[in-house]
Amino acid sequence: MALSDADVQKQIQHMMAFIDQEANEKAEEIDAKAEEEFNIEKGRLVQQQRVKIMEYYERKEKQIELQKKIQNSNLLNQARLRILKNREDHISQTLEEARNRLGNIARDPGNYRRMLDGLITQGLFQMLEENVVIRCRQHDVQHVKDVLEHSVNKYRTATKKDVRITIDHENFLGSDVSGGVELIAQNGRVKVVNTLDSRLEMISHQMMPELRKILFGANLNRKFLD
Repeated sequence: MALSDADVQKQIQHMMAFIDQEANEKAEEIDAKAEEEFNIEKGRLVQQQRVKIMEYYERKEKQIELQKKIQNSNLLNQARLRILKNREDHISQTLEEARNRLGNIARDPGNYRRMLDGLITQGLFQMLEENVVIRCRQHDVQHVKDVLEHSVNKYRTATKKDVRITIDHENFLGSDVSGGVELIAQNGRVKVVNTLDSRLEMISHQMMPELRKILFGANLNRKFLD
């Protein structure tokens, strides 16, 4: 039995509705899958960028921490250098004050002559020469003459050797010298400087560790005393 036109139209519409429903369902399925893949990819990219950002700021934090350590180290070193400079300046001022006070020794003639006696005798023992020239300050010439015989006698008694001493009346020690003498032999090839200034310099060098300890206290980090 042949279908009427109305039946054919009805079947066609039914088939079109079915196809349209299938298409809609397929489209929804594609959209859902695309949305899921998009969310997965978005999450992956977000996580990837988050890791990069975290690594970037971690590197920045390490750089800042390193810069802080370097800055703190530089500031600490600068502070140490300032302390050392202030200490050295203080030591220099102390030695300069001691040097200025050396001039007061010569104001006591008796004490100063005893000191000259010792300095001359010590110089003779160091040189062990037969002919010695003594150089002193111009206003100390008489003091040297007063003690010279005593110094020579002590030298002769101890060494059993004779010595001829001449005072240099042409070349005197400078006015900036606090006192003492210079002993010269063999036309200047042998020389002993026994001025008060040179003795202060020698003693201050030898006693520098003790001087630092007296002025600034013991340094617990110092292994060697130099």
